[in-house]
Amino acid sequence: MVRVGVIGCGKIAQVRHIPEYLDNKDSELVGLYDMNQERANNLADKYHCKAYKSVEDILNEKEIDAVSICVANNAHASITLQALNAGKHVLCEKPMATTIEDCEAMVNTAKEKRKILMIGQNQRFAKAHVEAKKLLRQGEIGDVITFKTTFGHGGPETWSVDSGPATWFFDKKRAAMGVMADLGIHKTDLIQYLLDDVVVETTSKIVTLDKKDSSGNLIGVDDNAICIYRMKKGAIGTMTASWTYYGEEDNSTILYGTKGIMKIYDDPSYCIEVIRKDGGKIFYNIDQIQTNDKQTKSGIIDAFVEAIKTNKEPPVSGESVLNAMRAVFGSMKSSESGISVKVNEEVVL
Repeated sequence: MVRVGVIGCGKIAQVRHIPEYLDNKDSELVGLYDMNQERANNLADKYHCKAYKSVEDILNEKEIDAVSICVANNAHASITLQALNAGKHVLCEKPMATTIEDCEAMVNTAKEKRKILMIGQNQRFAKAHVEAKKLLRQGEIGDVITFKTTFGHGGPETWSVDSGPATWFFDKKRAAMGVMADLGIHKTDLIQYLLDDVVVETTSKIVTLDKKDSSGNLIGVDDNAICIYRMKKGAIGTMTASWTYYGEEDNSTILYGTKGIMKIYDDPSYCIEVIRKDGGKIFYNIDQIQTNDKQTKSGIIDAFVEAIKTNKEPPVSGESVLNAMRAVFGSMKSSESGISVKVNEEVVL
């Protein structure tokens, strides 16, 4: 039995981490911590576990083997390092951290302490993405030449546990980055996963166009990101992330290959559509993508628990996310400088 604690009891903890630990027969939810003590107390009463009064208290608990870290972006690295040094396995929400140096420190410390570090890149677990990867490896559309991958919705202020313009997602000090860190990291990680490839160059515009804070001023973090990625194997394509898609979410990926086209989560009726070079079409009806309004089991928690049980590398290790984070930081640099930025190619897939 893997005994777990959850640090940060906001929306992602409430809709994913806590219920998925409770649903896993090999895990036991021991305790919770949140800066809002009342929130932690209420959830602990609801789920019959213990509410801790500090990060240190929950990490010093000998009954806890592993923790989920579901706090604001700026605290991911510091709490992850504390947890690893306390001998805990760690599942950290995305984005991994707010600097590449912190990301690398997290990976190195996990290796040094011989503990599992997994990152919550749940797009890799979506059934259509898993199936699409298989089809691509089988050569269903040949070699991918270009692509476009998109993730957009109406913004975190409609979803965060503390809803409205005062959400921490809009606070530069706590979030550090905006939509690029919230949604852009998902699709950057996904395109590398699907193509078995890595981003080596980015040309980006990361801007704030519409979102306003409680004073009516534009927020201090980005609400739109458009990046042109060049992959190591030669494909190029766009990655678009937006908090200003009002009315309908878009979580689609379209791949253009030498033998045809693959559309993933582009049609509400079919999760994958393959259009062959001769015009023939194949439709797959496996599942539909999660949305903010429709949350389904992610697979992240089950994979984390299984990795701890078997003492094996998790399917989304911290090390495997490093180059996606390098691409994110490189894109920020590209947008600031107005030039293309090369991404470190010395990575492990």
